[in-house]
Amino acid sequence: MAEDVLDQPEHEEEDYALDNRMVSAVRLAIAAGDSERIHELLDPLHAADIADMLEQLDTGSRRELLVMVPRAFDGEVLSELDEAIREEVIAFLPHDFLAEAVRDLDSDDVVDLVEDLEEPQQAAILEALEAADRVAVEQALSYPEFSAGRLMQREVVTAPEHWSVGDTIDFLRDTKQELPDQFYHVIVVDPRLKPVGYVQLGKLLASKRSAPLVELFEDSFRTVPVTRPEGEVAYAFNQYHLISVPVVDDEGRLVGVITIDDAMNVLDEEHEEDILRLAGVGESSLADRVIETTKQRFPWLFVNLITAILASLVIAQFEATIAQFVALAVLMPIVASMGGNAGTQSLTVAVRAIATKDLTGSNVWRVVRREALVGLVNGTIFAVIMGIVGVLWFGTPVLGLVIACAMVINLVIAGLAGILIPVALEKVGVDPALASGAFVTTVTDVVGFFAFLGLAGAWLL
Repeated sequence: MAEDVLDQPEHEEEDYALDNRMVSAVRLAIAAGDSERIHELLDPLHAADIADMLEQLDTGSRRELLVMVPRAFDGEVLSELDEAIREEVIAFLPHDFLAEAVRDLDSDDVVDLVEDLEEPQQAAILEALEAADRVAVEQALSYPEFSAGRLMQREVVTAPEHWSVGDTIDFLRDTKQELPDQFYHVIVVDPRLKPVGYVQLGKLLASKRSAPLVELFEDSFRTVPVTRPEGEVAYAFNQYHLISVPVVDDEGRLVGVITIDDAMNVLDEEHEEDILRLAGVGESSLADRVIETTKQRFPWLFVNLITAILASLVIAQFEATIAQFVALAVLMPIVASMGGNAGTQSLTVAVRAIATKDLTGSNVWRVVRREALVGLVNGTIFAVIMGIVGVLWFGTPVLGLVIACAMVINLVIAGLAGILIPVALEKVGVDPALASGAFVTTVTDVVGFFAFLGLAGAWLL
């Protein structure tokens, strides 16, 4: 099987890199102790694919692989690894190799690599850096967590505001300083190192040598303070279609630059975090151990237990009604389930809109009215359906009317709760993605049961 993997044509390299057979081939090579074979398998792979492969191995196989071929895992691979196993991987790499690996990374990648590590491992990586790079990383680590200062890279291409296109091109060609691996703008600064504009590389190369840089400034130019939360920075990239943005200190001087790849990583992480929190699992990973996963999930399962008990207490108040009409026990879950699903739909839309700043104080009541009307329309449609089902199933027209009315009430309330609860939580400083689900479910269950059983008690007894 391992031989078949290597026999694939070169033009299929992308599929070969992502093929599940690759992991199996690596496992076989590890079991055979064949380091040469492992090198053959890993050499064609992109750093991100090697990181994915490491994450798919079990802990024992991963450790054997790191001992056998440590130099197959350079700094780029380390920066691509899931945080849950990065610390474990770094602990098994020889210090001399680790030093060599991190020297090739941009400052922002080094910061991302070390900020979640334990202090001894941080110190080991920092010691491996050259003095200037170490100072830059340490300064970045001094900024607040999840801020622009942590996200930015210190490698910046700048030019004085009095330069022309020719001056800049000559500088880029002749400079003895190593240019960043990726940069999209030349940032123009005044004598106090304050950015005044930037020029895209494409426009720079397409312009006459005599053209002043100040005449080529992009309209999209803006700066961000070093303490600006990274989520707001990523929002600005997405909102204003930015490619890169200069980062300035408290006095407005240039200290770094954030590029679109890092901003998009932040957006992806926030989207993933929202999805996980809506499910009540927090910052979970497939690489987490059993005890870690249990600790993450237990609190919200406990909250769900409390809310379920609350809903059961509502049901208990109508015990006599249910005893006389067994059909209520059959139909009761339908009302609660429909309300829960409707509430989750509204909640998901609201949490996403809050995260993208589309739902604000200026339009919240318009959205609330819309969700209430959607709940009313859907509730009416399903009320008719369930009313007919109730009559045909149990032969009691009043029972059909009860479930129809309860359906309308619960779907309207579900729509309102799905919007108002996350908005209210966001106003008081609680992450709506983390806490809204339990509250919305509680509301729809309690209202659904109370409306259905209350109307049944009033109309059927």
